[in-house]
Amino acid sequence: MRIAQIAPLEMRVPPIGYGGTELVVSLLTEELVRRGQDVTLFASGDSVTAARLCSVCPQMLRGSGVDAGDALIYRLLNAISPFEQAHNFDIVHNHAFPEGMAMANLVRTPVLSTFHGGLSEAGRSLLTAYKGYYNAISKSAKSLLPDKEGFVGVIYNAINCKSYPFSGRGGDDLLFLSRISQEKGPHIAIEVAKRSGRRLIIAGNVDTVDEEYFQQRIMPQVDGDIVQFFGEADGDQKRELFANALCLLMPITWPEPFGLAMVEAMACGTAVIAFNKGAAPEVIRHGETGFIVQDVEQMVKAVEEVHRIDRSRCREHVELNFDVPRMVDDYLRAYEWILEAEAARRSDTLPRFVPSLSYQGRLFGEFTMGGPISEN
Repeated sequence: MRIAQIAPLEMRVPPIGYGGTELVVSLLTEELVRRGQDVTLFASGDSVTAARLCSVCPQMLRGSGVDAGDALIYRLLNAISPFEQAHNFDIVHNHAFPEGMAMANLVRTPVLSTFHGGLSEAGRSLLTAYKGYYNAISKSAKSLLPDKEGFVGVIYNAINCKSYPFSGRGGDDLLFLSRISQEKGPHIAIEVAKRSGRRLIIAGNVDTVDEEYFQQRIMPQVDGDIVQFFGEADGDQKRELFANALCLLMPITWPEPFGLAMVEAMACGTAVIAFNKGAAPEVIRHGETGFIVQDVEQMVKAVEEVHRIDRSRCREHVELNFDVPRMVDDYLRAYEWILEAEAARRSDTLPRFVPSLSYQGRLFGEFTMGGPISEN
């Protein structure tokens, strides 16, 4: 199968530090190549891949010094390039929103768009106008999208589980590892740490739009004792932090579409305590691999109970449900189903899109995660 993968340009593929979407694109691309698929990756020029790399800019946009206007031009060029070559592909898999979706209606080649984030009102209008296929990365994320023709199911993100070290012991420190922004809740993690009397390590990047929040709400509370600021962690540092933590705190205040850090922590044997928002109840098995809580008080109580979690169970949960082979199996089935639907449409034996209920049921109930995940 000839497959185009369109990645965002903000980070290289794979990312050095923060970059959940780019990590997923990298893992998907490399496993597809390993399985013998013909893959072209449209990404920044500093990306590293076994696929054919096609780039319109030499390096990722973040930290490049490129101003906003030129960055927009690069993103548009990155989207134009694969669609100019669309006749060379059997399917185009778009991970770049909104530019990739905006181009999709102009080609006959089928397009699958994966939504890695939320949608504004303008974004919802774009999805409504979009004529291609799309998938969500959690049931929670799908619930925030408008119902329309073209939905092929929920496909959860994944990690390369064997690249994460398992620790049967862990440590005594609480960990917050994410982008430092208000919706991720590091200020809440600090409150939990102080009420628990445990040290908190905060690791993550600070985007320009979050600098004021970081300086006013977080840094004044970093005392080097109870609250320590690590900064942005690279891949090796991130794995070490996860493996050595007592637990990962995820006091999210927004509908997190997936939350890759939760899976990364559990792969290292570290339980996750998260607010009941977004996909957290889908990713964490309450009482088995962590806790889903409602507020700060419950999070503090969960910290005291986290020693009851079997760290090996956390690892097994990720190996079964969130490892790369499962994700790639699901996407390959989605590609094949789309191609079959398109062939049937062209032969006038089916309407443009067969209602996705049957495929959604197979994908989520049988293919995805080895069976449906229990509700918490």
